[in-house]
Parts: sequence; C-alpha cells; structure tokens
Amino acid sequence: MSADYPATANQQPPATPIIFGTDGWRGLLDTEMTAANVARVAAALAEYLHQQPGPPTAAVGYDGRRQSAEFGRLLAEILAGRGVAVQLADGIVTTPALAYAVRSRGLRVGVMVTASHNPAEYNGLKFKASYGGPFLTEETHRVEQLLDGPAAPAPRAEHVPETDLAAPYLAQLASLVDMDAIRRAQLPVLIDSMHGAGQRLLQQLLRAHGCPADTLAGDARPDFGGRAAEPIEKNLMPLRDALAAQPGRYALGLATDGDADRLGVLLETGQWLSAQETILLLADFVVNDKGLAGDLVKTSSVTDKLRLLAAPGRRIHDVQVGFKYICEAMLAHDVAFGAEESGGYGLKGHLPERDGLLSGLLVLEMLARSGYRTLGELVQAKRRQFGPIYYDRIDQEYHHPDRPAKLPALHAAPPAALAGWPVEDTAAFYSSRGIVNGLKLRLHGDTRWLLLRASETEPLMRLYAEGQSDDEVRALLAAGQALLT
Repeated sequence: MSADYPATANQQPPATPIIFGTDGWRGLLDTEMTAANVARVAAALAEYLHQQPGPPTAAVGYDGRRQSAEFGRLLAEILAGRGVAVQLADGIVTTPALAYAVRSRGLRVGVMVTASHNPAEYNGLKFKASYGGPFLTEETHRVEQLLDGPAAPAPRAEHVPETDLAAPYLAQLASLVDMDAIRRAQLPVLIDSMHGAGQRLLQQLLRAHGCPADTLAGDARPDFGGRAAEPIEKNLMPLRDALAAQPGRYALGLATDGDADRLGVLLETGQWLSAQETILLLADFVVNDKGLAGDLVKTSSVTDKLRLLAAPGRRIHDVQVGFKYICEAMLAHDVAFGAEESGGYGLKGHLPERDGLLSGLLVLEMLARSGYRTLGELVQAKRRQFGPIYYDRIDQEYHHPDRPAKLPALHAAPPAALAGWPVEDTAAFYSSRGIVNGLKLRLHGDTRWLLLRASETEPLMRLYAEGQSDDEVRALLAAGQALLT
C-alpha cells in the first residue's frame, strides 16, 4: 500500500521554488528536497511524457542518500498512477546503470534520485533521455514549465514492479573492455567506493572474471562515512593511506563518487594522478591501443595536449564545461571518447554519459595491455612520451554587480597579448540563456591558454591555465586576475 500523497488536489502547491539545472534538480533535504516537491516534479514529468509522441515509459533509480529510496518509490508511484509504464530499481544503483537501462530497454526517460558528489545534506533528481545521456537544456526547460500546472487529482499506483538494473549493466561493462587481458595481467586493484552507490560492484565484476580486487568503503551510507563523496585528492586520504601502508600489494587505486559516474585515480604509492593526466592517458589508449575511430571531445578546461592525438579524420572538440555539452557532441558526431576535468569520462559504444566504473575498467585494461606492473611505471613512460602537464585553476571571489557582463565585454574586446604572449585565438562559451559565461584565450605556442568562467550561482570567477612550466601557469593566472579588476 502506498503512503499518503503529500498534498491534496485542492491545496496550492508548495511555495518553495524548484530551479532546474542542466539535467535535473538538487536541493537541501527537508527544506527544498521534500516529498511534496518531489511529487510536483513527478507530476510535471508525467505530463511532459504524455505530450511527447509514443508510449510514456520510464525507469527510476536511487542512490544511498537519506530518503533516496522513499523519493524513488514516490516518483515511480506517481508516474505509474498517471499512466506511465515505470520500472523501479530493486535496490541502490549507480547513475550509469539507470542510464543504461533507459537506453537498452527502449524507455523514454530515466529519473535518478541522487545529488551526485554534493554533500550529504543534499539530494536531487537527474533526468536521463532515451539515448541514455542527460536531458538537453530545452527538454529540462519543458519539464520545468509544466511544474504546478492546473490542479488535478494525483493518484498513486498501489504497486510498481521492481527490476534488477545492476546485472545487465555489469554485463555491458564486461563487453566493452578486454577482461581476458585484465585477468591475464593479474594486477591487484584497491577500490574506494566512498560509501556511495558504486558499493562493491567493480570488485564483484573483477573477481567474477578472476581478477584480484579489494574495496574500501563499499557499503552505501547516507552520510558517506563523514567524507565528501567527490573523488578528488583531498577526499581520498583513506585510499592513499591504505595504498602507502601496503607497498607492493596493489598496482593502482581507483575511486568513484556518490553515484559512481566519476572516477579518481591513484598510483600504487598512494600518489594522486590528476584528472588532466588521466584524460590524456585514456584518450591515447582509446584511439591508439583500442583503436576506436572517431573524434575526441573535451571540456574547455581540459589540457590541450589532446591536440597531439588529432589525425586525419579525427577532430578535437572543445565544449562548454559540463558533461551535458560532451553528451551533445557525442550525439552530433562520431566520438570515440569524451572527458571533463572533474573526472567524468564517456566511451563510444556505451552511453553519451560519464561512467565511473567503466572508466576504472579502462584504466585497468590500459595498464594490463601496457606490459607494466604498476600504474606508476606506465605514467612515467607516458610522461616521457608526452611531456609533463603544467596546469592549475583558482576560484576568485567576485562581488561586483557586473559579473554577468564581464566576459561578454572581454569577448567583444579581447586583449592582444597576455603575460607577454600574443593572443592567437579566442573562443566563447555560452550559458543556456545565450550569455557568454566562458572565454578561452589561446596564446602563441603549444598548450598555452587561459580560460575565464563566470559562475551563474555564486559570486565567483573561475580561472584555468595551462602552460609550458609552473611559472608560466602562475603568470597566466595572474594576468587573468588583472583582466578581472
């Protein structure tokens, strides 16, 4: 029996505003992310589906955050009560597993209850389209416009069937990498699931194929064990310490975020491998070892060393920061690999979506096929091949009221030189409202650039730079700060 609907048909909708992001909505639990507001979104999504051609179908999944399971069932029951054929996950799942179910089962949409890597006091909803990637901006806006439509009864289905989304997804992952090569190499891996939705899935898959793997923080917890569930260096001290305390036991360390769509990588010593270097190594592996045809797509904040991989018939696309824009490029072009600075990677033949578990398997396959016994050995060889990456970013507070107009003005009148180097090219990136909120200045020489981005939600300007030395990067960032004064 379903629980009582949180508001009767004749009541006015809750006053709390629901502001959608690029592919869904996130908010603070108990104040923004409430049952009443989840019900509002469910009703709008049902109406959206009925306005589209074809039968209304959906899948619903959820992570291990507080109230995620309850919100998932609420969504599924309201969608089903409004005539949508719904498949509800039978337990905690990853976002990529939910996205794969949508695509492989021919469903219209997927809804994932998660706030991804946000702190534990948040929860949210991610929308996935029929192609298995994030909603495009215009589709998200259509759902948003249907919020709080004319008052109508909101029935909830008494029963929604539950289904296993994890097993078919793991079988798909195994088909995309050379599991035999990984098994033959016998490279032990230590996995940190950060008490997120990844749980012990990667260990389970590897061990099923005879590959040694262990997991830290493998049980999903609402508070992520007190850690921020974002797989960046400062949050991976437990994995670092476990690797460092057992020298020679593991070949590498892998970590996934709260909903397991992003990956962090550590060397066998516990040393962090930056996302920039991970991207370069994976892109090289995908096109030159796996032999996948197609372009490479990267967000504008990712190293320009990927241009070294350009070839006849293979372009390197720079897109706006955010995986949604990589998804759009993967839908529009033949793309072998897409990558963003925050650890989200997508592979041809899978989904136009980031996938932390698949990315981890690719790193392991890359090492297995290299002939090296540790990731550190492979990284040193690749640094000799490509050279080091010199890169940094800063987030600068910017409280002046001209923040939205600053980058459009710079785009209209860009500097002729920066930190002593001529500006050879400028590229503008636009917000969903058509305003320039990103500006990339490429300077004379290889891999020398500055990117400025204006936050739309915080009083911040973000500055990113790549150069030929640490001194160059510092000079470029300082010049960028001077542009903003």
